Amino acid sequence: MGPGPHAKVVTKAETWLVKLGIVIYSGDPETVWNGFRLGLLALSANDSVSVFLLAKGVEAELMDTEQYVVSEKLVEFVEAGGKVMSCGTCLVARSLDASKYCKSATMGSLYDLIKESDKVISL
Repeated sequence: MGPGPHAKVVTKAETWLVKLGIVIYSGDPETVWNGFRLGLLALSANDSVSVFLLAKGVEAELMDTEQYVVSEKLVEFVEAGGKVMSCGTCLVARSLDASKYCKSATMGSLYDLIKESDKVISL
């Protein structure tokens, strides 16, 4: 017997425990790598995670070192369900383009991330 006429269908979005926003402005590969590790941990706990790359953070895909392969961690994060946005103005200032994994966004997008998140951290 199926659900009654007033049964509520629960979507994945409604099962999220926390909506976490991570703002990454650092140019330090270890810090950025750890930001995506934290995001992956939160995703594994069924949280929603959005990352906004700002200032030097928009260079994340170019920060790979032998010890901290940031680009791989970023791809792993997106493939696990995380969302990554890059400040469009910051990209232009560095003559960079948005990528498949880091979509260009605006200050309005950052404001929305902050407003809609339960918790926001910056690195």
